[in-house]
Amino acid sequence: MRHGANIDPPNRFEKVHEQPDLEHVADDTDYLRARDRHEIEYLPDRSQSIVSENDSPDIPFRYSLNPYRGCVHGCAYCYARPTHEYLGFRAGTDFETKILVKHEAPALFARFLARRRWVPEPIAFSGVTDCYQPAERRFRLTRGCLEVAADCCQPVRIVTKNALIVRDLDVLRRLASRRLVQVFLSVSTLDAELARDLEPRTSIPAARLKAIEKLASHGVPVGLMMAPIVPGLNDVEIPAVLRAAREAGAIVATWTLLRLPGNVQPVFREWLSRCRPNASQRVESLLRSTRGGRLNDTRFGRRMRGRGIYAEQIENTFRVFAERYGLREPLPELNTNDFRPPRLAGEQMRLFD
Repeated sequence: MRHGANIDPPNRFEKVHEQPDLEHVADDTDYLRARDRHEIEYLPDRSQSIVSENDSPDIPFRYSLNPYRGCVHGCAYCYARPTHEYLGFRAGTDFETKILVKHEAPALFARFLARRRWVPEPIAFSGVTDCYQPAERRFRLTRGCLEVAADCCQPVRIVTKNALIVRDLDVLRRLASRRLVQVFLSVSTLDAELARDLEPRTSIPAARLKAIEKLASHGVPVGLMMAPIVPGLNDVEIPAVLRAAREAGAIVATWTLLRLPGNVQPVFREWLSRCRPNASQRVESLLRSTRGGRLNDTRFGRRMRGRGIYAEQIENTFRVFAERYGLREPLPELNTNDFRPPRLAGEQMRLFD
């Protein structure tokens, strides 16, 4: 099984760290091979809420919903890796193999929407981890939440890099018919080999483009998100990715620069030295040029796009080709006027709706 992470950096919140001593088993190849195998575990998440609120000026939504914590996709660059440390896990292979599942997600979502103080506005699916990661094939929690949204006329935005989204085309079409959904497919490269190494258990690029085509052909508004752009690695693909997305039916395109917060940094650097050693020095040098000499910049207004000459070149290239291929139009505005709160089992009926 491929992993984006080949290491598990110590949890920053733990005072005691384990350091494996493998010298005495250096010749035991069977043991070492077995030790490197990490089986995926699905663990119950008993959270009593499902919708989170943020006030970041860099993020274009206020509310988000995430049925899963951790992500089987295993992208080496995933900015969400440090969130696993809050749960007592690690940001490396733990993030990819210890997946917390919110089994009650649809019921919790309905309960949230039933609150009397809820004033409808769009809710983003996948604000942290991908709601269509492989776990969704088994648990179908994203679909359950979309069905709740469709029944209540609650507008949603979805970001994913998994073609599994087309499984739910029937629900998405219901939402789209009332202007209640926007979808963004994340495509960071058209190079299948690079994608397999960098995003080991996501859908291949061709499948994601096919998903854009299928969604668009059924009236679901869909855009492209090229995220992340890694200086010196996939930035040269900007024109080709934008053209392919437009040909598939995308309406708009956006992008973000590679971010390496916390323990994402050692995970990505290890991946880079292992999988793209010849590009390692150039990638790090160019990334530092966009981050004021550092590998990461957490400041609002800078963390998503970077600063400096090279960052400006990326932004200008993206803008020029997005305009050339007609990817500058915003997706249709979402409808918040038709919302109706769900009726929960055992709930007293409202006198005035």
